Amino acid sequence: MSIKLDLCAAIFLISVEPPAQAHDIYSHLKDRLGNSCCDDKDCRPALYRVTPAGVQMLVNGTWIAVPDYTIQYRALPGDTGETGGGHWCGDTRHMVGLGTDYSTYCAILPPNAAAVAKPPFTHHEGGI
Repeated sequence: MSIKLDLCAAIFLISVEPPAQAHDIYSHLKDRLGNSCCDDKDCRPALYRVTPAGVQMLVNGTWIAVPDYTIQYRALPGDTGETGGGHWCGDTRHMVGLGTDYSTYCAILPPNAAAVAKPPFTHHEGGI
């Protein structure tokens, strides 16, 4: 009976992925100043949309504006695709009477989103 129990325990340990491994897709991310984007709890998959005012991401059920300087256009190895390549790294603080404050450290969008988010430069030839 002990062998059965040991076998069951071994199967359980092999089938359960440690939570830290799920966060490993973010561990290498750095912001534009070279600082880490997260500390094992700040990053998460997030839906995104491009609006005339800029990029917004869905964080905790709220669409928030993402500062341009935090956006990185890249694919993350290990991304499961549920958000189309969008990931948000930041901090949220509930401020009594004022709602929630969102601080974005890094926003990850897929490389093809760069073409949508940055309108092409247009050159007008000729006179005024």
